[in-house]
Amino acid sequence: MPKHLLKLRDLSSAEIKDILRKAVEIKSDPGLFHEAAYRRGLLMIFEKTSTRTTLSYQSAIARMGGYSVVLDWEKSNFAISPIEHETQYASRNCDLIVARLRSHATLRRLAEASQVPVINGCDDRFHPSQALADFMTILEVEGGFDGLTVCYIGVYNNIANSLVEGSLALGVRLLLVTPLVNEASRDQILNDLALSSGLVEFRDDLAVAVGEADFVYTDTWIDMENFNDPAYAEERESRIEMMSRYQLNEALLEDADAWIMHDMPVHPGFEITTEVVEGARSIIYRQAENRMHVQQALLLHLLGV
Repeated sequence: MPKHLLKLRDLSSAEIKDILRKAVEIKSDPGLFHEAAYRRGLLMIFEKTSTRTTLSYQSAIARMGGYSVVLDWEKSNFAISPIEHETQYASRNCDLIVARLRSHATLRRLAEASQVPVINGCDDRFHPSQALADFMTILEVEGGFDGLTVCYIGVYNNIANSLVEGSLALGVRLLLVTPLVNEASRDQILNDLALSSGLVEFRDDLAVAVGEADFVYTDTWIDMENFNDPAYAEERESRIEMMSRYQLNEALLEDADAWIMHDMPVHPGFEITTEVVEGARSIIYRQAENRMHVQQALLLHLLGV
């Protein structure tokens, strides 16, 4: 059975560290890897919109001599036929699959039917592709993980789950300031692991948590598929009203000495201000660029190269 990455816990701590080290090596000398995935094919299936996942995975496989095929879920027969049948066929046309789907349950069905490794490109429960880039960026900035504290501020969602998983694997202290929870993201097993680890803490005092952090991380308050949906307007306004005091702005960060992170897309004036995005302590664009580098390392790992 192929090895999949549906959540970060599918990798051991040693595997995550190896992937991160390889990513730094690839970024520093990409020419050494220009044929590492020669003629290997990556199928990318999208049920949700994407900028970074699309561009970074296409770039990652191309920079190593491979190729990618992008398939829109709604414009394919995945939308009208049992996923098991379509996957049995589709996986015979490639060496790896990246799937960005709405539901983790659907992703699991796809992985169970696939003949090749499947990577979670984001679903309602986890975003391991993003978390690997996040921890690669932290590794670049600090040179290691010992003694570091990350503070995540915002809605508890798929990003928060993957940050928890990564923190547990790498020994990073994680402070969660999350007054609102996306119900689809609840994972009781992960929650129990987090609370028993001594590494993960839920906090109420925003200013104190920020003051303790080496990295402050935020994310959208409204899922991308709902952001401009008229049917979601009431929930959207309710979330904005509830979350407004959790915005990353210059006043909150005035006395902080933390690096600022965001997985993008950014919604200026909501979870973060433009001034903070473009500020001297922001590593947001570096974090986004690192999606490509760390995903090169991940592809090689799953290919066994």
